Amino acid sequence: MDKAFQIMIAPKGWVFESTNTVTLLQAARNGGVILPSSCRNGTCRTCLCRMLSGRVRYDIEWPGLSADEKYDGYILPCVAHAESSLVIEAPRAIAME
Repeated sequence: MDKAFQIMIAPKGWVFESTNTVTLLQAARNGGVILPSSCRNGTCRTCLCRMLSGRVRYDIEWPGLSADEKYDGYILPCVAHAESSLVIEAPRAIAME
């Protein structure tokens, strides 16, 4: 069942919705926000950003993050799905025109 969550991009203050069935990267694009990305499979780390609040789950068992990065709140939006409303720090995000 799709659940909708509100995602806020810090420090920009932009907000978009996501469901637990799409990746944060795709939800951002659907909501008019472009997060940097390249591989879309959790290995290149181009989309790396910090989750300030909320919970995510991953498409893959161990995405390209170290244990310290996970502990410090870093996520890979290309393979992460929201499990709650989120605030993510993504200073390189841009708004689509």
